[in-house]
Formats: sequence, C-alpha cells, structure tokens
Amino acid sequence: MVLLRRPMAALLTLTLLGGPPGGVSPLALAQETTPAPALAPSTPAQTTPAQTTPAPDAAPANTPEAAPADTAGSENASLELVRRGEKDGKERRIKIVRTGTSDDTGIFATCGPQDGDPENAPNLAVFSETTQSGIQITIDKNVIRVPLAVVTQQQPREGQDGSDGRVEASAGTAKFLDAAPEGATDRLSKCGIEATAKPAPDTVFVTQGKTQLKGQKLLYDETDGIARIDGPITFNRPNQSDPLSGTSEKIEVDVDQEKTTLVGNVVLNSGGGRVSKAARVEYDDTRNVARLIGTPGQPAQSVKGGDTLSAGMILYDLDRNEVYAVKPEGGTITGEFQDGESAAPAPATSTPAPTTPPGSTSPP
Repeated sequence: MVLLRRPMAALLTLTLLGGPPGGVSPLALAQETTPAPALAPSTPAQTTPAQTTPAPDAAPANTPEAAPADTAGSENASLELVRRGEKDGKERRIKIVRTGTSDDTGIFATCGPQDGDPENAPNLAVFSETTQSGIQITIDKNVIRVPLAVVTQQQPREGQDGSDGRVEASAGTAKFLDAAPEGATDRLSKCGIEATAKPAPDTVFVTQGKTQLKGQKLLYDETDGIARIDGPITFNRPNQSDPLSGTSEKIEVDVDQEKTTLVGNVVLNSGGGRVSKAARVEYDDTRNVARLIGTPGQPAQSVKGGDTLSAGMILYDLDRNEVYAVKPEGGTITGEFQDGESAAPAPATSTPAPTTPPGSTSPP
C-alpha cells in the first residue's frame, strides 16, 4: 500500500510521477522546509491524523461568495493533469489545489497501485475541503470551486513529464479510516480513505471573468478532453446598468479547443429586458462575447420589447447586451420590429453582419 497524507509545512506541491518496475509509484515532494522522507512501498500508512491549528470559522463551500485569496502560512497541496492536443500537440494543464490548515475541514491523500494491480495502474488522489475556499480546479479560462475532487492520473509515458487522467468533483466529504475495511475491493478503501460524493444543485461554482456559474457535478475524462458540468446551470454577470443572468442544462469545457459552451435550452436574461435563447452558447467572458448557436429547426433568437431577431448564429456583446446576427452560408436572417414591419429573409448575396462586435479588438 502506498498512501500519502498531507504533512504539515508552509508549502506542499505534489506531482505524481511514473512508477518503477513493481507497480509502486514514487511521489516527489517539494517543500520549503526539510523534504519528507521517501515512503517505502512495504511501509503501512500511519493513521494518526496530523496535529494542526484549526482554521478560523468560514462559510460553507456552497456559498456564492468568491473564495478568499491564499493567506501566509496556509498549506497548499496541488496536482496537475497534463493533456497534449491530438491535433496541435499543444500542452494544456488542469490544476487541482487544496488550500487549508486543518484536517478537521478536509484531507489531501494519494493512493498508489496496490499488490496485484498492473504495473502501469494509475494513481488516485483525494482532495476535500468544507470551508469557503473549497477545492479549486482550473480548466482553461474557468476557475471551479467545489468541496470534493477525486483525481485519477495515468502513469506518464516514457520521456514525458506529467500525464492526463480523470477528475470527478461535486459536493461531498472525505476522511481517513482507522483501518482498511475487511474485504475491501476498491482502491481508496484499501488505502484507508473514504470519499463520499453528494452532488446537489448550486454546489459547483465556476468563475470565468465577471461571470459566476453554478452546477452540481463535474466530470473530466481524458478520452475526449471535455469537462462536463451537470446542471441545472444558473449564472449571472454583474453590470451596474444592465446585469445578465440565465440558465442552461449543462456546461462543456473543451480543453483542446479552449472553448466553454453552455448546452441545452440556454436562456440569457438582461436586466434591460432582452431575452435570448439558443440550443448552444459558446461563452467567452475574457473577450466579452458569446455566440448563440441555433439548430435548423430552432434558430437562435433574441427579443427585446417588440423587436425580435432570429438567425442560425447571433453574436452577443456581454458588456452592452446587444446582438449582431451572423448569416450562415445558405441561411437567412429574419426580424420583427416594434412598428409591426417584418424583415424579409436576407438574400444569399447580402453582406453578413460583422463577426466582431463594436469595441472588440480581435475576432471572437
């Protein structure tokens, strides 16, 4: 058994590396203090919790306020999954971090391959934190905060630094067991760890720029490189004069394409009265723009007052809550206006709306 619990230190950074013959993965620890001794594969894990100073009282992790910044003297346990794009070969990283000072509010532990596992069996890591800071997962432009994350990391291929894997995150708790349950068959139980996921609405917090989104469960898998956050999804984007809010069925983050998409019956409501709907919305707060994408049977639509705009794709200016229709090749743009006149379908030779909303410095 190989089990690592978080030792007390000013800073702890964990990277899971490839294992030697025999199926036991060594763990490299970098600390500001004296490095911890290497764990021998045959040495059983200690079950006595480390003595720590309790952290100050904090709001539960499912409160909507932003997580506080790291403070001096806090502990930091982190792990990175490394994904290399199949098409461009670009390296992209998914980072999982636990910051905390007390084992009373959460744990960090890793569990290496066990006797009988294949030599290249993956490593497992458990992160939990019940305080407001939670576990922070960074995927592309999104910073995700959640109470519990279980990470599977594959062994690196020869000559590679880091490897990809799987992340399952939601509300829930984790704890160390006094001993492995008799007859345990799953890896975590064999390592004396219990992780209990309790998915619930509004417990997975996603921050992208000014936008705050909430869902109930995150699953990232290396097989397709997409992180999916189950809904119902709710979101809001503050604005002094015209805030934006909305809903969707789920969120998809394509790591390879560096793209975040709201999926399924997406509705955007601006404080000024604009209501926009689409099957999918590609959302990029860093560029202040969203692409509302319709289907052949249900085009994207934006309505304000008596004005209605329908098109295969609509560009949405997130700062101004204004819309710009994009005419797909062979498609049409239609509109109804407050004076009662309807716009005829745009002819195929008409000039499409600009693809860059006013105020943008580059195409979205």
